[in-house]
This record gives sequence, C-alpha cells and structure tokens, in this order.
Amino acid sequence: MVVDVMPKPEILDVQGQAVSRALGRIGVSGVSDVRQGKHFELEVEDGVDDETLHRLAGSLLANPVIEDWTVTRL
Repeated sequence: MVVDVMPKPEILDVQGQAVSRALGRIGVSGVSDVRQGKHFELEVEDGVDDETLHRLAGSLLANPVIEDWTVTRL
C-alpha cells in the first residue's frame, strides 16, 4: 500500500518554495512551482479493508487540517 500526503493547495508550502528558489540558483529553468509532500509504503495483509487504510492515513500519516492524502493498493 502507498500513501501520498501533500499540503492542501491553500496551505503555504515553505519547503516547496525553497526548492523552487534553489532550482533557479543552480540554473534550472522551466519549473513554475514545487510542492513537497510525503510518500509512505506499507506492507499490509489482504484482509485489511480500505476504510481501515484511509482511517490510518488520516489519523497517523497525515494532518487532515492542512494535508490531503491518497491511498493506493499495489
């Protein structure tokens, strides 16, 4: 299972802005925006249902006030 967590669009992404500025300093052009998030890979048994996975992501891996997340079974 993979959980990707990103700041909500309305939340200021300071780390993403820092990366964006650094790209310009090292001569990389053509990147208009950077958003930085988190990527989790979990090995779960087949019997774990989707509701449990989403609850786990929203209560432990992400802060639902400022972050959105997606859960993908591999």
